[in-house]
Formats: sequence, C-alpha cells, structure tokens
Amino acid sequence: MPQRAKISIIGAGNVGATCAHWAAAKELGDIVLLDIPEKEGVAKGKMIDLGCCAPIDGFDGKLVGTADYKDIAGSDVVVITAGLPRKPGMSRDDLIETNVKIVKSVSEQIKQHAPDSIVIVVSNPLDAMVYTAWKATGFPTQRIMGQAGALDCARYRAFIAWELGVSVEDVQALLLGGHGDDMVPLPRLTSVHGIPVTDLLPAEKINACVERAKVGGGEIVKLMGTSAYYAPALGTIQMVEAIVKDKKRIIPSAVYCDGQFGVKGLFVGVPAMLGKDGVEKVVEFKLTAEEQKLFEESASHVSDLVNIVKKMFPELS
Repeated sequence: MPQRAKISIIGAGNVGATCAHWAAAKELGDIVLLDIPEKEGVAKGKMIDLGCCAPIDGFDGKLVGTADYKDIAGSDVVVITAGLPRKPGMSRDDLIETNVKIVKSVSEQIKQHAPDSIVIVVSNPLDAMVYTAWKATGFPTQRIMGQAGALDCARYRAFIAWELGVSVEDVQALLLGGHGDDMVPLPRLTSVHGIPVTDLLPAEKINACVERAKVGGGEIVKLMGTSAYYAPALGTIQMVEAIVKDKKRIIPSAVYCDGQFGVKGLFVGVPAMLGKDGVEKVVEFKLTAEEQKLFEESASHVSDLVNIVKKMFPELS
C-alpha cells in the first residue's frame, strides 16, 4: 500500500488552520499544524477539533498540533503561513521587516528538519517571502514556490461569474505578475466555457472585475479587520494536491523565472506545472506588447521588494 503523504503547515492562525481543514477534508495525507510555543495549545486544540470532524465527514489521516519542529520530519510538503496578517490601512509591503524575520527563522527550521520537502509560502508580502524562504533553506528553486496566482485567479473568476450570473466553474482565466495591486490579469485569455469574455461583457465591466481582483484582499481586510483566509487557504491546498497527487496541474504560482517572459532571477507569478517534483515547468506563451509592459512593471516591483530584503538582511543576498 502506498504511504500517505505528510503535509506540515507552519502557523496555526486563520490561514494555517483553514489549510489544515481543506487538506484533511480532501484526505491529502497526514497533517501537522505547528506554531510557536506560546500558541502550541492553539495548534493542538484546532487539530483535536478538526479530528472530531472526521467521523462526521468521513476522512482519515493523522492530525498533529505541535510547537516542536521535529514533528515535521519526513514532510512531503511544508506550507508557511506564519507571519503578521494585514490590518486596515496596511499594505502587504508594510509587513516586510517583521515577516522576513519570521519566514527566515521558519525556513531555517524546515532546512534542518524537513530537508527533502517542497515548500509553499503564503506569508506576505508574498513574492519577497518566497525569495526569503529560498535563500534561508538553500533548496533548489523547483522546491520553493508561493501561493498567490491560485487565489488571485479565483477572485477574478468569481467576480466575472457574479457579473454574468453564470457558474464559476465555467469561467477560465489567467493572471501573471506579483501578488497585489500590480498583478496582471489577462482579459483576452478569459473565457466562459470557451467563449471569450470580451464577447460577453463590455470593457468597463471586465476592467471593474480586474480592479476588484487586484484589491480583493484589501476589500476583505476593510470589512473584517484582518486578512482573508478561506480562499487563500484553498488556493494553497490546490497546489498541495497537485504536488502530492502528481497531477501536473498548471496553476499560476510565484516561481523562479530564469529568463521566461523576459524575467531572470526572480520569483514572480507565472503559469507553472506542479507535480511530485514541485515546479516541473514554467509554461511560457506569447504576450502582447501591453501585457509584456505590465508584466515587466510588476516584476520590477517584486525586484524592489527583494532589494529591500537584501538591504535589511545582507545574509539573504
């Protein structure tokens, strides 16, 4: 019998706990939820609570809450959600110094205790945190990635579907670039069951959906007073599932570009084929001149964030 996959989630806050929930419900494997010693009770309590859902929903798997990094040994995938969430009035970039320290520390523990794992970063500012995890673990680039595009794409698809009054299942879309206000949605590649969305909605309606997707996280922060967690968590688990089931799914993800789309040496959002080896391929295609310009502007902002990390923490250069 094949052994169950092991998935470790660092950070037992809203995003981390919801990742554990989705992963358990999908029976993706054994799950470890880890937090700092001061929050060990939270991690343990949430996993006991989740475990008590198993008889109702009918899922199996070992669920562990802990503060001991030894418990992540043998992980196939490690998800990093640890870090401060956004508060109203904060940008993702405002979090950079505090969250670099947290993600650097977590990544060093992953390097020690789960050296063969594939790492998915969710902490913000996302693109800079993926770079931090890469430098702190020393892992090959195919085993480091960030969750952003899966979430951004889901928001964009949802807003298009709501505007049209159709099933979200029939809306297909793609986004590129950094996570946040400078992401690059591609309306010409957005379709509803194969029908170009440009044939179904006027440009101003499409652009309104694009703009709402760009600030979708901020909209939720204003309403709730903290960051979103249902969709960010499920976007992450979509990536985990592609890896542990070796599905070869093409999911927009923050991955290392080595010349693709004209970007070299940065982790930035592009379509990536995800399977058992992590990022197995960046799927490249031809952009229009305007799309290329927007993508380069987005990548430039990612580069600026990475340079801030390097300046604050020279050991990550």
